[in-house]
Amino acid sequence: MAEKPQIALVHFKKDAYVIVEGTQIADRFFIIREGNVRITKVDRVVKEDDKDVLVPGDFFGVISAMSSHSHIEIAQALTDVVLISVQKNQFEDLVQNNTPVVMKLILYFSQRMRFLNEALSQRRGKQSSPEGEEAGAALFNLGEFYAKRRMYTQAYYAYHQYSTYYPEGSSMERAKEQMEEVKPYSKVSTFEFDKTKLTRNYTKNTLIFAEGEPGDELFILQNGSVKITKIVNNDEVLLAVFKSGDIFGEMALLESKARSANAIAYEDCTVLTVNWENFQNMAKKQPQIITRLTQLLAERLWVTYKQLVNTYIPNPVARLCDALLTDLEKNRLSFQPTTNYTFDFGPKEVVAMAGIPLSESSVVIQKFLKENPWVKVVEDRIYTSDTAAILKQNTIYRNIQRHKTGA
Repeated sequence: MAEKPQIALVHFKKDAYVIVEGTQIADRFFIIREGNVRITKVDRVVKEDDKDVLVPGDFFGVISAMSSHSHIEIAQALTDVVLISVQKNQFEDLVQNNTPVVMKLILYFSQRMRFLNEALSQRRGKQSSPEGEEAGAALFNLGEFYAKRRMYTQAYYAYHQYSTYYPEGSSMERAKEQMEEVKPYSKVSTFEFDKTKLTRNYTKNTLIFAEGEPGDELFILQNGSVKITKIVNNDEVLLAVFKSGDIFGEMALLESKARSANAIAYEDCTVLTVNWENFQNMAKKQPQIITRLTQLLAERLWVTYKQLVNTYIPNPVARLCDALLTDLEKNRLSFQPTTNYTFDFGPKEVVAMAGIPLSESSVVIQKFLKENPWVKVVEDRIYTSDTAAILKQNTIYRNIQRHKTGA
């Protein structure tokens, strides 16, 4: 049996590039042992909130490495540096032998996700994640939103959670009245679960959690699909769709903050719940699960970063193309000519993903389909007969934009 590769020390001279954005699929990340490293981005329009000069104890390249995607940053040695090189397949050993480092990394992931989500919300003209009274108001307003649309089970859930978590809220009386009014038409049992059980089943369109609701669990989707939405300007906007194996809801658990969006069963689904207590126990006793969680977090961070960069593309048709390319990369599709693929979403979802206003969506979709004849809408799903053409066209759109801006 071959021995596992050992975690190695690597040396880089001052000014050397350790990783370069957009290059090969990453298979390792680095922890700084000696020296300083500068982190930059090719696309500087994305303003980072974290430091760009890293010191001993800091790590970089971990998002791309743990998600097995291309690099999303440039790392250059500011001094001679000594780095601990950790291959992706060594991560489980790191969990077993140095749990504090792994917990620090996961907390970093959570903080980065919150930053990226907040930045993405601002770019799309949405409110920042609610806290305190604002969180309660978001939860109550969700109930009002669903009640007006006669989606009574969802409305009852929002009112019920508001009255449970915000009993002193200014809308408490209204919430109680609305609960009684919509209860006869709702399926209350859809969210009454035994908290001691880790596995739960949700029927299609059931709210798993709602914006503004305090959270103490993350979820691993076992089967089915879940959509993440947010109410913006009295309209429900799709943020993401998760499939079997995906993780969601981790920020509320790791940072003890209110939910920043809604999670809804897109179809009948089963989820595994993880709270803070069994999360830490997993780190010690089931490192393979923590490794999987870390990979899922890294995947989500990589995709969210790509979505944020997408919002800075001024041409809406180019944004649609970029959104499709990101989904292809996320699903690790081949970019060989004539490789066909049917996306898991249709025109309505992709324009929402690209942040295109509903008032412009029809015109943008028509123009996109005209400029990209290898893309069609089949049974309300986006279909392409040539994934390589999407990659090529995305490069053309980007080059045109760089030429216009002189970047």
